[in-house]
Amino acid sequence: MKNKYIFGGIIIAVFLVLMGYLFTQSNIEYVDDFNKVMSTEKTVKATGSWVKEKSFQIDNQNKTFSFFMADDHGKQMKVIYEGAIPNNFESATSVVVTGKYQNGYFHAKDILTKCPSKYEEQTANSSL
Repeated sequence: MKNKYIFGGIIIAVFLVLMGYLFTQSNIEYVDDFNKVMSTEKTVKATGSWVKEKSFQIDNQNKTFSFFMADDHGKQMKVIYEGAIPNNFESATSVVVTGKYQNGYFHAKDILTKCPSKYEEQTANSSL
């Protein structure tokens, strides 16, 4: 009888430790200041805009896509993403990248683009 309680207690303890770990991993912070992005070792969601003057590069051999993005203060950083260029990237008004800054550039695991809304133009015209 005693062994059942010990075994049950161990299972509950393992479950609680696992849940705590998963919670800390899913708690990703949005950062719009690249100085903060470059100074942390945590996974973050960095928001900014694509620096179109520096274009972007696609490396088909290594299957990487890289570009420069800037925050609201003008600070720039290079982003490298292992994957294909996202849809509508060239028309994006802002970019959100998830990953870590290491070895002089941002290693993105995920890229989200925000494109101009077709409704923004309609609202501007309707207010005339």
